[in-house]
Amino acid sequence: MPAYKAPLRDMRFLLNEVFDFPAHYAALSNGKDADPDTVSAILDECAKFCEEVLSPLNLSGDEEGCHFGNGEVTTPKGFKEAYAQFAAGGWQGLSHPTEYGGQGMPMSLGVVKTEMLGSANWSFNMYPGLSLGAMNTIMQHGDAAQKALYMPPLVEGRWSGTMCLTEPQCGTDLGQVKTKAEPQADGSYAITGTKIFISAGEHDLTENIIHIVLARLPDAPPGTKGISLFIVPKIKVNADGSLGERNRVVCSSIEHKMGIKASATAVLNFEAATGYMIAEPNKGLEAMFTFMNSARIGTAVQGVCHAEASFQGALAYAKERRSMRALSGKKEPDKVADAIIHHADVRRMLLTQKAVAEGGRAMIYFAAQYADHMVNGILENDDKKYKLWDDKLGFLTPILKGFLTEMGLEAANLGMQVFGGHGYIKEHGMEQIARDARIATLYEGTTGIQALDLLGRKVLVLTRGKAVREFTGMIAKFAMEHMRNAKLRRYATDLARYAAEWNVLTMRIMLAARKDRDSVSAASHHFLMYSGYVTMAYFWALQAAVASQKLAQGGAEKPEFYKAKLATARFYFDHLLPRAKGHATSMVKPSKSLMKLEVDAFAFE
Repeated sequence: MPAYKAPLRDMRFLLNEVFDFPAHYAALSNGKDADPDTVSAILDECAKFCEEVLSPLNLSGDEEGCHFGNGEVTTPKGFKEAYAQFAAGGWQGLSHPTEYGGQGMPMSLGVVKTEMLGSANWSFNMYPGLSLGAMNTIMQHGDAAQKALYMPPLVEGRWSGTMCLTEPQCGTDLGQVKTKAEPQADGSYAITGTKIFISAGEHDLTENIIHIVLARLPDAPPGTKGISLFIVPKIKVNADGSLGERNRVVCSSIEHKMGIKASATAVLNFEAATGYMIAEPNKGLEAMFTFMNSARIGTAVQGVCHAEASFQGALAYAKERRSMRALSGKKEPDKVADAIIHHADVRRMLLTQKAVAEGGRAMIYFAAQYADHMVNGILENDDKKYKLWDDKLGFLTPILKGFLTEMGLEAANLGMQVFGGHGYIKEHGMEQIARDARIATLYEGTTGIQALDLLGRKVLVLTRGKAVREFTGMIAKFAMEHMRNAKLRRYATDLARYAAEWNVLTMRIMLAARKDRDSVSAASHHFLMYSGYVTMAYFWALQAAVASQKLAQGGAEKPEFYKAKLATARFYFDHLLPRAKGHATSMVKPSKSLMKLEVDAFAFE
């Protein structure tokens, strides 16, 4: 099994030299304590915990899985002890307010933490990860009493949280939610219904689980406009914060899954369980998006995690495994054969993994700065500021979630391919990474849902193309600034061309949709992937620009590090960015070839 090693050098390169996080933190109202020395210490300690505690549990957790019996779930051996260490270290509340027991650090530090946790052991990361969404929802939409009651134990990690959306008859189409909420005399609600696919819905890591549940009031209007949101604790909480009797929330089973087997995915039955409304009646779906945005960014991180983990395993193997001689001549004449890393096709796979992991990390860290500003808007009660940065982040979210999870899955599959037949064998751990990565393109909205959200909602309906114009404006500005730099001209030229094309394609789809509504859905996947390739190209060009400058003027890293950045950027522009051209061609094709075939003609007996 690959032993995870936190890529701290690359993380610090992005944090300090590419995105200047020290200046970013200094300008935040909650960033004064995130000075460079503190941030560096946090990175070192988190890396140590992930490498020494979580990574060794990854393979054993997959082999053992979770145990279910009599409505209770037992996590794999070592998980409970690891979670106790995680909570004792204060990791859960790293980016939450000090008034609830957190450390008050910016949200972006929590994202960096999540990447290390997830790369070391994604199944483990699911438990505290789901809690973050529940915590953020209560923070933004709960009243003062709810925050005071639920936030301290959630921040401490003594309790955990979930989000209960999906039901047997509906997933993404939440307008079909049937769970009922009956008002009670004491102001609470009796919640009745079944929720499925509830990650961390039942486990033995914490003393209580706080479920955030979508349900309908008796007089609610139909569809999405009639959904409310409720806090439903597994164990009832007394006014003084102590635990009372068991609530009527029953785990009837856990799913038998392809991957992330150490993470319990529960079927929960709410049998007139006591719940408390959060946010306004029939406004639950709006409040729920607080959780979904957190979850989608977290899932985007998963794409980077699995690309990084698989790359680390594949790179070590490629340096040791020997097969044939390199076509350009012997590289290791004293050995029986050359290591496979000397073969161009193996390098293609390794460099794809490296480009995805490091390019995706840059995309995530950039978006995390947007999230910091958005959170500051909430903390400062500045709705205008919150809305500005929420809109900016909202455009990037489906690109991050959809594109990075698809690329993370590709990288995980390439890791297996580097191993050849050994990659298919369980004990090497590469097939586990691929199995674990597969869910990332499905949950929190499939890639198709992200594509429709990006093109249909964010680009065409909400902004009429303005979101694309603003983002490509930033890319075009970078291109113009570096067009005369001989070392960067190639990147600048390509980026200028793609930025212009992105806007043209958006307009063509917008015009086509007037006559052919299906054209939006037909184009959406290609639009998402095109957007992802161009966005990653910008961040690779940005890294190349910084690396080139540091080579000339000196930087925190050795010259070899910066040269590797330049080489990987060249590879990305030569071998991965050209894929965008195919997506550009396909997205503007008419929908006829998709929609004209009759349903009964798809197959014949």
